[in-house]
Amino acid sequence: MLFSYNWLQSFFQNKLPTPKKLAEILTLHSFEVEGIKKIGNDFIFDLDITPNRAADCFSHLGIARECVALTSVKLKAQNVRIEEDKKTNIKDFIQVTVKNKNNCPRYTGRVIRGVKVKESPKYIQERLLSCGLEPINNIVDAANYIMLEIGQPLHAFDLDKIDGSKIIVRRAKNNEKIDALDDKTYRLDESILVVADSKRPLAIAGIKGGKSSAISKETKNIFLESANFNPLLIRKTSKKLGLKTDASFRFEHGMDSNMTELAIDRLARLINELGGGKIVKNRVDIFSKKTLPKKIKLDLIQTEKLLGLKISKKEIIKIFKSLGFEVDSKLQVKIPTWRLDITEKQDLIEEIGRIYGYEKITSVFPKLVLMPAQKNEEIIWQERTKNILKASGFFELYNYSFISKKIGDYLDSNLVELENPFSEQLYYLRPNLLINLLDNVSYKEKHFQKKEKIKIFELGTVFRKEVGEIEEKKMLAGMIFGDEDGFYVLKGVIDGLLQGLGMSDIFYDNFQATPDNSQRILWNLNKSAEIKINGKEIGFIGELSSRILSKLGVKVPVIAFEIDFDKLVGFCSEEQEYVKISKFPSAVRDVSILLPFRVKVAEVLNEINIAGGELVQDVDIFDIYEGEGLTEGRKSVAFHIVFQSKNRTLEGGEIDELFRKIIKALEKNADWEVRKEKYA
Repeated sequence: MLFSYNWLQSFFQNKLPTPKKLAEILTLHSFEVEGIKKIGNDFIFDLDITPNRAADCFSHLGIARECVALTSVKLKAQNVRIEEDKKTNIKDFIQVTVKNKNNCPRYTGRVIRGVKVKESPKYIQERLLSCGLEPINNIVDAANYIMLEIGQPLHAFDLDKIDGSKIIVRRAKNNEKIDALDDKTYRLDESILVVADSKRPLAIAGIKGGKSSAISKETKNIFLESANFNPLLIRKTSKKLGLKTDASFRFEHGMDSNMTELAIDRLARLINELGGGKIVKNRVDIFSKKTLPKKIKLDLIQTEKLLGLKISKKEIIKIFKSLGFEVDSKLQVKIPTWRLDITEKQDLIEEIGRIYGYEKITSVFPKLVLMPAQKNEEIIWQERTKNILKASGFFELYNYSFISKKIGDYLDSNLVELENPFSEQLYYLRPNLLINLLDNVSYKEKHFQKKEKIKIFELGTVFRKEVGEIEEKKMLAGMIFGDEDGFYVLKGVIDGLLQGLGMSDIFYDNFQATPDNSQRILWNLNKSAEIKINGKEIGFIGELSSRILSKLGVKVPVIAFEIDFDKLVGFCSEEQEYVKISKFPSAVRDVSILLPFRVKVAEVLNEINIAGGELVQDVDIFDIYEGEGLTEGRKSVAFHIVFQSKNRTLEGGEIDELFRKIIKALEKNADWEVRKEKYA
């Protein structure tokens, strides 16, 4: 924003610092000086004013007030006395109606009769040009001049062109049009505020005047407008119409409603000086209630604490008075209505620091007790889980917590539907993490190389509706595709993850949970298993069903896992049991057993461990099959049995004998059929 040095100087009794020195002072006290340019015998400052200071510092008077606080200059008394024609009354010339005072909190107007429209004096034209405005005529120039001087946008109408001598501040009608002063026609609607007469809009309120009531050389009588419009309404209208003006720029940042009186009297006086005429007695002034100054009690202890500096009470009072604030001995501060940015104690303290000088505040160590953050177990285990999976070559993904209506309806589960869905693609809250991960696979599958192996995981919240209540649960899910040995790789990863989180009693059981319909749709039940810790199910691992893959457009087999993370955290432990690694070699034997479907894998594991005793170091499931080629109601389960001693090398005959013992124990069950192969 541009400011004239000579214009600023006209406000003071004594001399301002030099332009260069003034720029340094303003920069030190939160004003960014983007440049200084000399024009004739004047210097023009380009200041970057922050939006919170629009109400006062978008004007020469506002910057002048800052100069009083920052330098030794003193303001002159502002003469706004006007001479009215006592034989007249404004009620006889104009009637003003404001339809909604929320749209226009204050509307002030004056009438001047018998003016002469002509060129403005040279000093006004020069100041307008130096601040980026084109001179037009003495009436319009006076309105722009006062706007730049005080900050309040103003407008002048040709009184004789106002139909019915009525001004109505209202919303526009749909498809109503106005020919504006910028030679463009704007189509309006009910969201736009206008200033109208009894027939048509005269101006787009707070933004641009219309041609129908414009000041011309023939104008004799004028109506002056000084109003306060709703900032949000002006901003929306300006954006909608693509029309930004000096007036709209000020209004949309918020203005002091008490400024309308001062501005219109100052404008009436200036027009009277420049174009003659008689000022009609009284003003139109419509408002719901006047804005009164706020009062805030300052706390010296809090001031010292926030600034880190002790400033005397006397100095604080001096600072406030230099800013134009009223303050008493108890530090009760009355805030001028033009300072819309001051709303609480912290704002007052900021003003003290700003005027006192931030450069005078020295760095000191804080005087407070530093408390360590409270340990959050859930976050600790989340981070450890993520790190283990990342170390295993998995990429972490973050998906939206929504799924499409199409997939949600297919799952037919207790889904949580959004009251106002963003779209058909974001219709339900996700009931599991696998659906979104499959969407990622579907997208990735189009771009990856055939031999490329992809591993992804996500840790996030899922949502289900249970007995009318929305249940949130933290889940961990991941998947592998592009790897022929994906199941065994993923099982190894899960083993490593659970062991890394301090668990030891890990095993995989038949899919014996009571899965709801969505689980049956998601998993290939013949190639999936429960993940159990200490005999309790925490999740599932296996191949995803061809139905769900087809539905989501995934063409490759996908091996996945899903774990209830809330349950998992309950088993996590910082303590790790150390088991000395045997230095003697191990031997592996595989056994495949045909079992009735009802038999749990845990029963078979118990038989193997009891029969094998201490020399059975580990038993792993490596295949579960149900389907074609097997008798109905039966399944094939295959195990790796690892034999190893802690203190000697086992001989082949001893291992064979022990393996036969295990087979014999298994065959005691009449409906278990053992098929065995030997591997060294």
